[in-house]
Amino acid sequence: MSASGPEVNPNAAFPRRYDLDWLRIIAFGLLILYHTGMFFVTWDWHVKSPHANTGPEYAMSLLSPWRLALLFFISGVAIRFLADKLGTRRFMGDRVVRLLPVIVFGMIVVVMPQTWAQLRQTGIIDSNILQFWPQYMTSGSINEVIVPTWNHLWYVVYLLVYCLLLAPFLPLLRWIADGPFDRLMQRMERLGPLALPVLLLVPAIPFFAYRIWVDPHFPTTHNLVWDWANHAHRLTILLYGYMVAKSPSFWRVIDRALPLALLFAVFYGWAYGWAIARPVEDWAGQDALLWAFRLGRIVYAWAAILTLFGLARRFLTHDGPVRRYLTEAIFPFYILHQTIIVMVGFYLAPMRIGAWPEFWIIITATIIGCTLGFEIVRRVQILRPVFGLKWNAGPSSAPSLRPAPASD
Repeated sequence: MSASGPEVNPNAAFPRRYDLDWLRIIAFGLLILYHTGMFFVTWDWHVKSPHANTGPEYAMSLLSPWRLALLFFISGVAIRFLADKLGTRRFMGDRVVRLLPVIVFGMIVVVMPQTWAQLRQTGIIDSNILQFWPQYMTSGSINEVIVPTWNHLWYVVYLLVYCLLLAPFLPLLRWIADGPFDRLMQRMERLGPLALPVLLLVPAIPFFAYRIWVDPHFPTTHNLVWDWANHAHRLTILLYGYMVAKSPSFWRVIDRALPLALLFAVFYGWAYGWAIARPVEDWAGQDALLWAFRLGRIVYAWAAILTLFGLARRFLTHDGPVRRYLTEAIFPFYILHQTIIVMVGFYLAPMRIGAWPEFWIIITATIIGCTLGFEIVRRVQILRPVFGLKWNAGPSSAPSLRPAPASD
């Protein structure tokens, strides 16, 4: 382990970025915990615990500003490495072959039980799950719930669309990343301690604009053709990941700025936490302060992401069987987890056994269910592609996260 950067395999021409592998695993793991929490909070979700309360909402609100941004940032890094390896045409084909089967199978089979449980718990339908499946596939809409739907698989849908949209521009993007952008990062590196404030505020400017002028008009819906604010945020952070993927200067700035980035993240996190803990009525007549915290939320998210990168580069640089197993398993875990949470929660809710027993049962069932599901999927060739794995077993099927060669 070294504070100067990730460990590498000296025999590899393009050594794998283990720190980013670990961050990807952590990001998906937090997503599983977050969706478990959705069963217990007062926010709208597919099924709800009879003990739903505001208790977990504070911690979940502190995760919300950066958990998905981190995932899309890492996706942008992976796109850069994969596109450089395959070339534009093969990259487009690879993304369609790898992601489209996941979306189609997921909508038809994996996600369907979530909709059934949601409609059953609200009393809209009384059919069993097998009777409901034809209705799910053919109705188009049931009590304003669009069917079939992709629910939590919206991330895969959006990622595929972004890959196809960006593919024709990959040569231009690569030229920008390796030319003007990398030179900009080199100048930033020479700023020394001033580099972090610049890195915190300048990339946040587009998100300030989205928050002021786009977000109020386009609330997040995960409707692909009407989710413009969400697209603006996710595509921008994905492009950031693409641009910095092979910039040694950017990663050196992250290494050197970790203590200050951590300080910024803690301060902005504390301020944001204070703001969300205030009663709604306290904000009456304080529009300027309210907007200051709305924009500060963006800085907090970016500071948290930079801090996580710095910590990962210092402490998560090791390889081993756990990293290799989880790197392959995490995408099938992601595909399966929400359906397991929803179904277990649906059957637990009428028992009224208490919030903590519900929580531990759901967490345990989700871990066991995802693990068993992955172990089955990885051994059944016909199931591998619809869960994001390659046809033939081999090295990790996750996108290879590798740094630029020394000559770049």
